[in-house]
Amino acid sequence: MSDSDALPALRARLRERRRALPAATRIAGAEALAARLLALPFLPERGYVAGYWATDGEIGLHAFQLKLRAGLVYCLPVLHGEELRFAPWRAGDGLVTNRFGIPEPDVAPSSALEPEQMALVVMPLVGFDASGHRLGMGGGWYDRSFAMRTASAPPPWLVGVGFETQRTDLPPPRAWDVRPDAICTESSTLLLEPR
Repeated sequence: MSDSDALPALRARLRERRRALPAATRIAGAEALAARLLALPFLPERGYVAGYWATDGEIGLHAFQLKLRAGLVYCLPVLHGEELRFAPWRAGDGLVTNRFGIPEPDVAPSSALEPEQMALVVMPLVGFDASGHRLGMGGGWYDRSFAMRTASAPPPWLVGVGFETQRTDLPPPRAWDVRPDAICTESSTLLLEPR
């Protein structure tokens, strides 16, 4: 079986692993993750910070959003063609469901912020390895949206997040995979050197 044939099965196992975590573990994990994200050495003082709406057992960002410093504006992804855009969002703001069933801000995608306008992007992951490679859902949304980071330095700073149980061995990254600057879980922070 080739690496590409093995990836769907690996994704399924890792998604099941995170879904199996008890609610108390998820809640405590989100709190611990928030502390790790807020302690990142490159956390900006001001600007736009992109998060995501947690689904399918992903680690939640609600605690992180609530604890952001005053100069930072929390944003959620908005699908725009085959890339992501981002729109400011606070609890109580309007949401719509996108074609994948994920809530996103109720704004015209063309009016949302470009990926380059983000100061920091917190990306969900399905799996990650000790070298800092991130395995996403397989749709390539973050890789396409932040392809500029393969040839340029931050910002935006990219941080992959998940539960420690999602750490695993991964096949070598592909040429289009965008490597994060850090990976944070509820119990560890992996700061990565530029490649």
